Amino acid sequence: KAAKEHDIPEDLNKLLEDKVLETVSDLSYVKVSVVEMTCLNGADEEGIVSESVSSHSDLIPGIYEGGLKIWECTFDLMNYLSEAEIQFVDKTVLDLGCGAGLLGIVALRGKAEKVHFQDYNSTVIDKITLPNTVANCINEGHGNDRKTSKPPSKRPKVAECLSDVLTKCRFFSGEWSAVTQLLLSSNKSLSKYDIILTSETIYNPDYYNALHDTLAQLLDTNGRVYLASKVHYFGVGGGIHLFEKFVEERNVFRTSIVKTIDKGLQRCILEMAFKGSS
Repeated sequence: KAAKEHDIPEDLNKLLEDKVLETVSDLSYVKVSVVEMTCLNGADEEGIVSESVSSHSDLIPGIYEGGLKIWECTFDLMNYLSEAEIQFVDKTVLDLGCGAGLLGIVALRGKAEKVHFQDYNSTVIDKITLPNTVANCINEGHGNDRKTSKPPSKRPKVAECLSDVLTKCRFFSGEWSAVTQLLLSSNKSLSKYDIILTSETIYNPDYYNALHDTLAQLLDTNGRVYLASKVHYFGVGGGIHLFEKFVEERNVFRTSIVKTIDKGLQRCILEMAFKGSS
């Protein structure tokens, strides 16, 4: 799928006017079932929602890669970033396979200098990631009252959005290799990423080569990748140990499992860094 950069609309009201907001872990996100209804009514140029509904599947290789759903490992990684006190201040961050964009929004909250979001599907960026980012900018604008304020109204109006926060953000859709080439050839100077965050992107071993090359090309020399995954993905064959073995054979990164979650299906957080880096 070709790569594309998505502009932030000048009229931010339009991003949220037909959305219903929910809250999780102190972050706002648009209710996906409402987005799916508007998409089924013709607001989905890619047709991924109708494809997903008709095939009863959250994953259709080469067509739809699950970005409308918030997968559980996203919350695992959010918890780990908080527990480990990972610092985002003045860092350049990429939320790879971002879906709802919650990981990138956490980095924005942490005062990152730049946060870039990538998802396979342009519909996901336009209908989910961009609205979520804007909704959380608005909440940030309410200062210290955010935690005690009333939950967001069901039909939010953009009273104020911190434009300086949004200027830190760029949004991309397309497959990893194409987005990598777009970034590296962009007129806007690209500094490599200090931190790359990615969740549930190693379910399919067919994608390991593209993912590995993307990380190798876009991570800064002393950068870190934090990857959240189930130990094994039944039916697709991927998983943390298979990916670790793949990375080890390529001999570019060193890896370590920094957290294991044993509730339900076992899940892990993997940290990656270049061999020889500090």
